[in-house]
Amino acid sequence: MINHAASSANAVSPGILHVRDRPFTVLADLLARYDLQLHRVADGEKIPGSYWGEPEAGVIAHNVYVRDDTPIHSLLHEACHLIVLPPEQRARVHTDATDSDIEEDATCYLQIVLADAIPGVGRARLMADMDAWGYSFRLGSTKAWFEQDAEDAREFLQQRGLPHY
Repeated sequence: MINHAASSANAVSPGILHVRDRPFTVLADLLARYDLQLHRVADGEKIPGSYWGEPEAGVIAHNVYVRDDTPIHSLLHEACHLIVLPPEQRARVHTDATDSDIEEDATCYLQIVLADAIPGVGRARLMADMDAWGYSFRLGSTKAWFEQDAEDAREFLQQRGLPHY
């Protein structure tokens, strides 16, 4: 089981990679591969569709909303919530993508895999950021979960033709 609520202390952590740390076009192009559109929200503005609140990413249908202070892991997490859903279900998403444990697991797994597609991020860095932010897994770390306890997430992704390596 996964819990990825961020603490307010982590919300200002300077060691975590943020949207501002990578070219926006690289991030937008990655999401476009999955028929998602990335939107930049102005600094200080409310992020539409953010379940956890600022600076966490938000989702509405096929759209992902971020600010420059949104953590990369949050952008990927919320985007992956949409990616694991069939397109007809994406259209109905507003703020809360799922209450399914397997979809949550698959989302976490896929966000780690997709981190490799962002220069200067990669899965090792993303997993470290997830741990620093406050994601929690029963094996104690994101890496341990990813390597030893995520077979169901891999199978879910494989069955849907999504990256799972």
